[in-house]
Amino acid sequence: MRDQVTISLDNIRLDPPVLLAPMAGITDLPFRRMVARFGAGLVVSEMVASGEMLTAKPSVRAKAQAELTAGLPTSVQLAGREAAPMAEAAKIVADMGAEIIDINMGCPAKKVTGGLSGAALMRNPDHALRLIEAVVGAVDLPVTLKMRLGWDTEQLNAAEIAVRAEAAGVKMIVIHGRTRMQFYTGEADWSAIAVVRAAVSVPVVANGDIVDAVSARAALDQSGAAGVMVGRGAQGAPWRLAQIAASLFGKAMPTLPAGSAFSDLISEHYEGILSFYGRDLGLRIARKHLGWYAEAADAPLRAEMMRSTDPAATLALIRSAFSDRDAA
Repeated sequence: MRDQVTISLDNIRLDPPVLLAPMAGITDLPFRRMVARFGAGLVVSEMVASGEMLTAKPSVRAKAQAELTAGLPTSVQLAGREAAPMAEAAKIVADMGAEIIDINMGCPAKKVTGGLSGAALMRNPDHALRLIEAVVGAVDLPVTLKMRLGWDTEQLNAAEIAVRAEAAGVKMIVIHGRTRMQFYTGEADWSAIAVVRAAVSVPVVANGDIVDAVSARAALDQSGAAGVMVGRGAQGAPWRLAQIAASLFGKAMPTLPAGSAFSDLISEHYEGILSFYGRDLGLRIARKHLGWYAEAADAPLRAEMMRSTDPAATLALIRSAFSDRDAA
């Protein structure tokens, strides 16, 4: 077990330093509420495009909806290619309740990098720094940065960008231990994050392939990072961050739901999704979460749950699938 560690961003403490990663279409408000129930140091919204944020579309604003859940701060992640829209979007999400604003320089998706956003910004550090300076100057909130090791193995410039970002006022840097061209293939190189850690004095957080306490411990040992950020490891397991925090940082081990409490938790999450998005969109979004929860469930029952378009019938299927199972 490690000595108790807390990441401080101005007057905001991220305790424990086990953070929920932003994941498009996943880390919405209903899911962040589930994670916050068990415990984490920070939850981060799914990526919000700055240009779309300025249109005031309800569906886009919903992605950035923030709340202080169980005393847990929320960071809203912004993506964009131009400084002015990023700055204006930062002001909007600050007014909406975000405690921290994160800048996306790590998304590898072609539809994002093709628009010169996300990880594509790492190919033009001068331009990226103009975006960072604009966001830092627009708000009185801590601004953080999430990026990759570089665009490819020929351009591993995360440390260079991190130094300049710190000088511009960024308070924390999260590094996914892959290049953009790796997407999610191969294994995250946690040891490469140590180069960034040595270059700056602000907290550096390790990300990529951290799915449990064992991988989190290895990531911290190899990177020297101040904390870890968990993404896919939390899918279908909103308690995972709390388990890691208990194993590594001396927090209380979470009480995992069992039997009817497990089915009640999943039912609550399902109903929360429908309430947040409305019935039609909510049904589509809920299926992926139910699929992750039900990976070990009876195959025919899982398939029926995935096909169901009747919320009452789905809730009955949830009870059948999970009332005799325990969370793991």
